[in-house]
Amino acid sequence: MKKIVISVLLAAGLGSIAQAPAFAQTNVALGAPTSPPIGWVQFCQEHTQECVNRTMAPATINLTEASWRKIVKINADVNQEVQAVTDQEHWGMPELWSFPTDGKGDCEDYVLEKRRRLVEAGFPINALLITVVRDLKGDGHAVLTVKTDRGDFVLDNQVGRIVAWKETGYRFIKRQSDENPMRWVSLGGIDTRTVAAQR
Repeated sequence: MKKIVISVLLAAGLGSIAQAPAFAQTNVALGAPTSPPIGWVQFCQEHTQECVNRTMAPATINLTEASWRKIVKINADVNQEVQAVTDQEHWGMPELWSFPTDGKGDCEDYVLEKRRRLVEAGFPINALLITVVRDLKGDGHAVLTVKTDRGDFVLDNQVGRIVAWKETGYRFIKRQSDENPMRWVSLGGIDTRTVAAQR
């Protein structure tokens, strides 16, 4: 039944879920603990309620028609509502993570807003992981990794549709731990360009 539902959503143009073979790795492999981005540290100093330091059991989101539609809508809404500007243009400084309350922001701000709305919609915060990557140009970039029972998917302000992490063509550097959002883990620089090019 789930495959039928997902196929209907795909046909409706509501996103892309990879139909990976059973033997394929569908979750990003985690590495050793690493330091959090400085922007995250500064964000948490100002938004302590968003940065609770506690250990939790890892969680995944059960992808149903309803949950997928919520994720797709929130991703699309934030991408449409927020105007992309650099922190230098916006705040006169090279790096500042913040909620895009004035309708402007860079990649981290898109991620923070999507994460906030998804939590408000009832999704577990430890399945919504801020992730640092190198994008197709080799630039530093932030995306939101959503852990589901069908693998890890990426919500990205540079790409309209939601894709499996392997389909991004990005190099994965680090992300929040799914056991404690205040801890970060290395992703070993996993490069998905080869996999993405083959699709």
